[in-house]
Amino acid sequence: MLAFIIRRFIGMIAVLFAVSVMVFIVFVLIPGGDPAERMAGKNPTPENIVNIRYDVFTDLCRRFVPPESVDEQWDLAGLDRALETEYALQLDLKHWAEAQHDLDANGLRDHVIEEVERFFNDKETQYGPEIMRAAEKFFLLQVLDQHWKEHLASMDYLRQGIYLRGYAQKQPKQEFKREAFELFQAMLERVKTEVVQRMARMRIQTEADVAALEEQQRRDAERRALEFQHAEAGGLAAGVGAEPEPESMPGLALQMPTTRDQPKVGRNDPCPCGSGKKFKQCHGKLA
Repeated sequence: MLAFIIRRFIGMIAVLFAVSVMVFIVFVLIPGGDPAERMAGKNPTPENIVNIRYDVFTDLCRRFVPPESVDEQWDLAGLDRALETEYALQLDLKHWAEAQHDLDANGLRDHVIEEVERFFNDKETQYGPEIMRAAEKFFLLQVLDQHWKEHLASMDYLRQGIYLRGYAQKQPKQEFKREAFELFQAMLERVKTEVVQRMARMRIQTEADVAALEEQQRRDAERRALEFQHAEAGGLAAGVGAEPEPESMPGLALQMPTTRDQPKVGRNDPCPCGSGKKFKQCHGKLA
């Protein structure tokens, strides 16, 4: 009975927690921008998107360049590989760091974030602010939908077994709050990282790119049609004036009539070898 009451109470807490999380997502994570600036024709990058990028790349730098560490402990090659493979950024930090003096972990992090902001600003200049804002909302909602479903499944699994914490002399309610918050924090970190990765790898085909692709496809189609016409014409030219070959069945050789130099020897005739025996009793046995 006590376990049932605890599960019911924790279920109510889970519902309230889910509602609060959705409110947080809608009003904090999803970019909206200033309505007055949108009416004026401006659409700058929302501050929450900039903060998300800052958090993601700060955590990435700390993985390879720990704070308050010396340069012998830095893994700049690993950081370069992570930036290139996960975010399509090529910074060559190793050569840049060799040219710097009195460089610390914070200075390296600031340089990475500056290059990241320049990369996204160039992308926004290329595609336009409206497309970038729409892409940010699309990717954020898509990633949130996927990870939120996984998070709800994890919360349900946690709720079903949280009462077992009582056997370890722990308060199930407090443990549920703590572990649920840890799950939520991990989900937010995954959402931030995946959204930034998708935005960094986003490639949008402009009208010029589409026109160039269609022109290339048209040229390829014309080239294939021309090659087919040449091959067909060559086959017809090779067949003109050629005598048709007789049809033959595979595996059958052409049989010619057999001619003999001497008359055929009967079986009862004397053998031509001169033995005096009949042909059937002498060499006719081998025939």
